[in-house]
Amino acid sequence: MSGKIKINNVLRDFTALFYPNLCIGCERSLYRDEKHLCLNCLTQLPRTNYHQIEENVIEKRFYGRAEIQYASTFLYFEKEIITQKLLHGIKYRGKKELGEQLGALFGSQLANSRFNEADMIIPVPLHPNKLRVRGYNQSEWIAKGIAKTMQKPLVNNVLKRIIENPTQTSKGVYERWENTTGIFESENTDLIENKHLLLVDDVLTTGSTLEACIIPLKKIQGVKISIAALAAAI
Repeated sequence: MSGKIKINNVLRDFTALFYPNLCIGCERSLYRDEKHLCLNCLTQLPRTNYHQIEENVIEKRFYGRAEIQYASTFLYFEKEIITQKLLHGIKYRGKKELGEQLGALFGSQLANSRFNEADMIIPVPLHPNKLRVRGYNQSEWIAKGIAKTMQKPLVNNVLKRIIENPTQTSKGVYERWENTTGIFESENTDLIENKHLLLVDDVLTTGSTLEACIIPLKKIQGVKISIAALAAAI
């Protein structure tokens, strides 16, 4: 180990005495080689493994609504479990690198499954106003991690949000669908003609947002679409 690395490690450890780097899951201090999550929380993540299951509950959620090839989510979502903390951190606490880390873990699963048929990764876009306020698109950071481990190109200039719809949190199934109708449009369509797209979002509830993304994309010649969301409320 070089002297410079040793000095950097000493400074990092000294700083951690006063500003400890805590696990987002259990809030204990992280070891030097841990990032965002401790090893225990990382191994205990509530993974769905839906990428291994044909006609899983996520795919069935789109039956009769949108034509897709495959669909999967990485984690189960319920209130008061670790997934809620992770999503809150990624979306509201600026932990975008955590999104990339979890996306990479998800991508390593997808790379060894039928999802590897996808040609490119496309994140669900934010409206420009919301992007300016938040400073980043959490779905894009998740997609970065997926793209990295699947070794697929990340494309973020073919789908754009043209309507800034209100929050979906308190809405029912029909209200969510109504709230997302016509909010996306496609551009630079020549980039995705005859391609299999993997559409990435942070959390999937009713699937109305993803359905709204699929509508303009399916108008493009030869496009196939699969879905990957970091978490899903089952």
